Amino acid sequence: MRAAVPPVRIGIIGAGLMGRELAVAIGRWVALVDHPVRPVVTGVADPEPAARGWFDRLGTVRISTDDWRRLADDPEIDLLYLAVPHDMHEQIYVGAAEAGKDFLGEKPFGIDHAAAERIAEAVRRSGVFVRVSSELPFFPGALAAWNLARSGQLGEILEVRSGLSHSSDLNRAKPINWKRRAATCGRIGVMGDLGMHVAHLPLRLGWEPASVYAMLDDVVTERPGPDGVPVRCDTWDNALLALRVAEPTRRDGRTFPMLWETKRIAPGQSNTWWFEALGMDGGVRFSTRTPTTVERFHVVDGEQVWETLQPGHRSVWPTVTGAIFEFGFLDTILQMWATFLADRAGALGDRFGTATIEEALAAHRVFDAALRSHETASAVSPR
Repeated sequence: MRAAVPPVRIGIIGAGLMGRELAVAIGRWVALVDHPVRPVVTGVADPEPAARGWFDRLGTVRISTDDWRRLADDPEIDLLYLAVPHDMHEQIYVGAAEAGKDFLGEKPFGIDHAAAERIAEAVRRSGVFVRVSSELPFFPGALAAWNLARSGQLGEILEVRSGLSHSSDLNRAKPINWKRRAATCGRIGVMGDLGMHVAHLPLRLGWEPASVYAMLDDVVTERPGPDGVPVRCDTWDNALLALRVAEPTRRDGRTFPMLWETKRIAPGQSNTWWFEALGMDGGVRFSTRTPTTVERFHVVDGEQVWETLQPGHRSVWPTVTGAIFEFGFLDTILQMWATFLADRAGALGDRFGTATIEEALAAHRVFDAALRSHETASAVSPR
């Protein structure tokens, strides 16, 4: 008979949508096969009583407070999920590290590159275990693409494309919120909001850009405030980054082009993430618009062939769900948390895991370079 798995007590700081998604994922935890950790939400911190009140239905919350420090300082909370606006990242992430708390931090891991570096330094000093949220690469098709790309079967890389587009801001009458203000979202705008999802897979493959040329677009410059009066929107709505990456198999310094695309205003899209890599010997592409399939390119008997594969319900951590069934967004949240907690427990091995601090810093260097590129209308180095 299997020994009882000890609980890991989680405190959620920021009781919004993603905090609720964690609670839902934990409710489905029994779907995971032989996971070494049993998470329990025991604390919630948020300035809004109504947001905290949603978690009363769990029956496990011991602390409900408007003061995040109570969770950071509580010895009976093992780790934290930090799901707060970007302008609060540095204070709370550094505070959690100094309190000795492991945590999963929301992207982009600081409002800007300088803040991210200070957070990373606090984490290094404290020695706590920290990862960064990025759930979309946990689709089975995305992982199949990652495995094929890292296998070397693509041969010499020709080009890579990675993106996330949705239409959340297509409606010009949508009221302003914190993601549409540089003071709370950061000058990097949509790149901070969506960019870690786009950067995660390429950076995990070692494709860190050597140069950045950015095309940034501020489409909707005003939105209704709480009283209906227009308020300035001063963040970037859409960003297209043209990057150059050193081709790892070449000794002559050849680079290949990589495009990162992040859009809040993308007509025809809901919340579409995609990844494509083409090489001399093969190619692979996946999009969440067709989540049950992944496409693979190769040459058969001299003919160029794109074939469609069905990866099934197979992500990083096995579940009781049969492979023939379809995978969805809630499954990505469950898999992200399963890998984070398994990694923290030393049980992940070489399987694909949650974004690291080093990857978050690399992404920030690219986004910072994108701002400089836009200002100078030139390609710049992110290093």
